[in-house]
Amino acid sequence: MGKPFTTNIDRFDPYKTYRFLVYFGKSTTPVAAVSKVSALKRSSDVIEYKEGGNAVILKGLGRTKYEPITMERGVTFDSDFEDWANASQVLKQGSASTSLAALRKELGIVLLNEEAQPVHRYVVHRCWVSEFQALPDLDAGANAIAIEHIKVENEGWERDITLTEPKEQ
Repeated sequence: MGKPFTTNIDRFDPYKTYRFLVYFGKSTTPVAAVSKVSALKRSSDVIEYKEGGNAVILKGLGRTKYEPITMERGVTFDSDFEDWANASQVLKQGSASTSLAALRKELGIVLLNEEAQPVHRYVVHRCWVSEFQALPDLDAGANAIAIEHIKVENEGWERDITLTEPKEQ
């Protein structure tokens, strides 16, 4: 049996992926209706090198890359996705916005346990929208809801270790 979690020694089950909240910037209100967030993923380049007199190829750490994050939600009256996506352009002129504060935001992703209590929080740094889909393909014969999505580029993320899981009673 594996090592138990340090914050709740009675918990051995992994958390479910269907309970989470997303926050844009410093907002204390979660973004409405987000139904899917892609994985937080990073990878580092491997630098291979040799030393004289050593037959083994050694490996060193190179640059680290952070993959974009894609978020989906049903189309609603809430305009958070569209407002942020529009910050990267001035629609009348088609050029980049001069307001860096509107363009780049911190992103908060919070995983919740079964009782809707936060158990893991990640902060994603210097995010900006590189792709925005306002509407899906529209089909009168389909049985589906309208989904919008954004693709968010970022410059790294980290886990907020100040958050600990509440003890279950």
